[in-house]
Amino acid sequence: MSGPKRNDGQLGAHVIGYRAWLVERGYTPGTIRNMLKEIGRIGRWLRAEGIMVAELNEQVLGTYLSARKGAGNRGVPGPRALVPLLEFLRCSGVVPEAAPVATALGKLMDEYRSWMLQDRGLAPTTVLRYENAARRFLDEQCQRKGVFVPSALTGVDINEFLLRECNRVSAGSAKGRVAELRAVLRFLYLQGITELRLGSAVPPVGGWRLATLPPASVSVTDVQLLLDSFDRGTLLGARDFAISLLVARLGLRSIEVARLELCDVDWRAGELVVRGKARRQDRMPLPAEVGEALVAYLSCGRQPANATNVFLTCRAPRGPIRADLVGDVIERACKRAGLPKFGPHRLRHALAGEMLKHGAGLTAIGQVLRHQDLATTALYAKVDLDSLRKVAQPWPGTVR
Repeated sequence: MSGPKRNDGQLGAHVIGYRAWLVERGYTPGTIRNMLKEIGRIGRWLRAEGIMVAELNEQVLGTYLSARKGAGNRGVPGPRALVPLLEFLRCSGVVPEAAPVATALGKLMDEYRSWMLQDRGLAPTTVLRYENAARRFLDEQCQRKGVFVPSALTGVDINEFLLRECNRVSAGSAKGRVAELRAVLRFLYLQGITELRLGSAVPPVGGWRLATLPPASVSVTDVQLLLDSFDRGTLLGARDFAISLLVARLGLRSIEVARLELCDVDWRAGELVVRGKARRQDRMPLPAEVGEALVAYLSCGRQPANATNVFLTCRAPRGPIRADLVGDVIERACKRAGLPKFGPHRLRHALAGEMLKHGAGLTAIGQVLRHQDLATTALYAKVDLDSLRKVAQPWPGTVR
């Protein structure tokens, strides 16, 4: 075991603690060995430069990496490789937290984030999306005008930004930009930063619900091929199989899979609590097949075992999965099964289509998919083309 017996310079006293911290987060022995070698190099460099450990930050580490490259050393790590060390030292109280860069835009974004969380009660993922759009919009205005003056915004600025956005995104995404832009403009007005309700200057995006057919549904055979492609004898395969089964059999969204916690599974009642959109929670029956897949995954030795989230990453640093990993899991399974690539939402479509074929009504389908508006579920009525042909009225002047 590596420890302070080696010449680890200024960081020698922290080697044992750093090693335990890395083990707890699931890093492999080989990776830990390399990271401990690097902490020794950094410690010796700090001593040679007369820099105290408490002064360590991103800028100092950048100087260290530049010095190693300048000395012709090979295998110099990138800045991201040193992030865990700074995180450990900051968690241990050895190095102070990074001081935020105070800017007018940064201060305004902090206030906007607080308003969305506290006043509007938006979900963290929604807050992040709205904040990113607002920052991009305001930062662009600052760059174009050379000064950050949100009170000088005009309807022309808003329309020009929206037109540029619409040229590079789909109609559905453009509608999202409209909502994001209206939200920040409403905030600016309520805070007294702008005198006019500029949100009314944001034009709507053309687009009609139910105007097109949904994507071709994935067949039951293809869904089974996808599920059969997982190697359930490994931790990764058991996890990915359970994730895919939740999407295919219960129609869970990616974010709902990522949010699933151990306390959400009621094994005795055979039910599952689903944390959906707008902080909504629904109880759903837990099919035996899905329950068995969850048990198989939880019995494979996931780490850390005391984590509250059901699904954890299999690589260090271990922690809850992100929602976008669900899409990656499905796409990799499509490739293994030799199927055209599709995402998890197509499995929701497949589930709805299968329920429709077996005589389920739109209300029942909407309850399973947890739609708040029945009009959203009406989309799935269009996938049953054979039934639609029977009720379709003949076009005037044609013979059916």
